Amino acid sequence: MTKRIAMTYFMCGLILCAQLWGCGGTGGTQVTFVGTEDTDGGAGWENGPEGAESGAGKDAENGSGPGKLPEETPALQAAPAVIYVYVCGAVKEPKVAELPEGSRAEDALEAAGGFTEDARRDHVNLAERVSDGQKLYFPTLSETAEEPVPGETDDGKVNINTADTAALCTLPGIGEARARDIIAYREANGGFADCEDIMKVTGIKESVYSKIRDRIKVK
Repeated sequence: MTKRIAMTYFMCGLILCAQLWGCGGTGGTQVTFVGTEDTDGGAGWENGPEGAESGAGKDAENGSGPGKLPEETPALQAAPAVIYVYVCGAVKEPKVAELPEGSRAEDALEAAGGFTEDARRDHVNLAERVSDGQKLYFPTLSETAEEPVPGETDDGKVNINTADTAALCTLPGIGEARARDIIAYREANGGFADCEDIMKVTGIKESVYSKIRDRIKVK
């Protein structure tokens, strides 16, 4: 019985020594990393943690790893709407002009090469917006020569009770501001009874009236 007990102690001591010997002198367990290759062909834990870092760097360079975000796709910009306007008459290049939506008559005129020498340049409002399918016609001077001026009668006199701003501005000494005053006065007072009543308008005195009395009428 004593030999058996001694043998048991001896075997336990051998096992303990074997365990201490396997741990090495540092008291820690040594681990060796086995190199593996991932499915993308890049290095994983190859040659230890340093290999893993190298593989991660390659993934970042290739845009497949966590180190690089996917590039953003620029937003598509909608193309501006286009309209077609037929520009004709006293223009250098009559044509169907392709213009951006919101264009004005001046843009259409420019697309057609501008006015010809005999164009009536003030007949069309160049600031007016044009629309798709519109026909924009610029007349010549000869075409509009017979058109009556608003407020002007056959004897060439201006009817101060019906004339618009443009017609009143043809009178000597009457500018746009004074023409508006004449129109405002007649609208407020029911018109002029005779030509001399025009001197009741602010700013029109005897000196001005003497210049225009032979060129105006009330009927």
